[in-house]
Amino acid sequence: MLHPVLFILSIKASSQQLKWLAMFSLFLALKYLRPKRGIASVVTVLSILGVTIGVAIVIIVRAVFTGFGDTWQKKILDFKPHIVVRPANYGTITEIETLCQTYDALPGVVASSPSIETRVLAEYNNRILAPTLLGVDAERIQKMLPLKMWNGTFDLQGSSVVIGVDMARQLRIGVGDELLLYSPMNLIEKDEIYFPERLLVTGVYHTGQAEFDGGYVFVSLPIARDLAGVKRGANSIALRVEEPQKLRPWYQGGYTTGVVADVRRATFNILKTTRTRIATWQELDSLIFNAVATEKNMMTLLLIFISVVAIFCVVNTIIVITIQKTHEVGLLKALGFSSTQLTMTFVLYGWIQCLIGTALGIGLAFLILNNLQNLVDFLASCGMDVFPKAVYGLEGLPWRVVPAEIVQVAVLVVFFCALASLLPAWRAAAMSPVDALRKE
Repeated sequence: MLHPVLFILSIKASSQQLKWLAMFSLFLALKYLRPKRGIASVVTVLSILGVTIGVAIVIIVRAVFTGFGDTWQKKILDFKPHIVVRPANYGTITEIETLCQTYDALPGVVASSPSIETRVLAEYNNRILAPTLLGVDAERIQKMLPLKMWNGTFDLQGSSVVIGVDMARQLRIGVGDELLLYSPMNLIEKDEIYFPERLLVTGVYHTGQAEFDGGYVFVSLPIARDLAGVKRGANSIALRVEEPQKLRPWYQGGYTTGVVADVRRATFNILKTTRTRIATWQELDSLIFNAVATEKNMMTLLLIFISVVAIFCVVNTIIVITIQKTHEVGLLKALGFSSTQLTMTFVLYGWIQCLIGTALGIGLAFLILNNLQNLVDFLASCGMDVFPKAVYGLEGLPWRVVPAEIVQVAVLVVFFCALASLLPAWRAAAMSPVDALRKE
């Protein structure tokens, strides 16, 4: 039986030996990475550049898609209501004042306003558009929509209308001009005639998103009733809350707790019916957020193949090094170095390349992202408009880096690089000393 003291000394000796062998493998791997004149040094540099570009592209694309989602979400929350209450049969709500006063008293609710939404035809100097008309309460809407005015004021008193900046440019209309709005009810009810409303443009708002700046007009509630054929009340009530990010739709239990549940209970207490539909902003605009998330994941999956190609470049570098170092491998094995130690050497050689390439890729990604808009403007000045507002509806190219996504990309690249390095490293270390020396 081994003496306890000798056993402890043997453990310390073994640990010191393993530490020395690991340090030697790392030393040998770093030695092979030293730039020398030859094809191996060129291939090594190209492999590192391949990993750098692959990692940078993946991070940039994910950051841009994240920025798109954030920007659209912010603009939607600034322009559209956070909660909408509608009758289940798409009728009208007559108790609008009682409901609004009750909603305003609920905790977490900033403001509420009755609303009528319909599609109309807008005409000015024989130029016609088909925007969405929003009939709102002229007093309550001031708390509902913190719109940035491009020209004029948000005044809906009397026969007034407020339009978006893109619509004003398309119709070539400005503050003080008269806009003609045609009711869609002429196509629905053939027995009645709805005369167009001639309204004075009192303000032009600006959100920075083409869909909102060119697709909506605001009028007072009485004018909206005339154009939509509503005798009294409104067809919905819009609410703005303090923390819209914490709202939960019905499929996440939003009808049991929180602001949505309070709104639901208050609606039932007043209307005495459950035949109402309460929708949050996540439900109303779920298509655009789901589309952005799906495109982000698909683009990331496709661009990961760029990093995979770069990893194969690293594997090719290991193959070139193992061929060049065949004689050296044979000498090391003849001196007693095991296949495991040599395998670790070449795995570390590939792994270090991936670590350097990943670090440079992250730095390159931040460098490009911080100058992304300048790059887009430069390409636009050269005739390559890669980010037109008419297509994307945004004035600038947004981006936001999520630290967890950077860690995810870096870990995946380094892991797969180390995994791919095992086969050529094991193949090189498995050579017998006699064969290795004979090949030299």
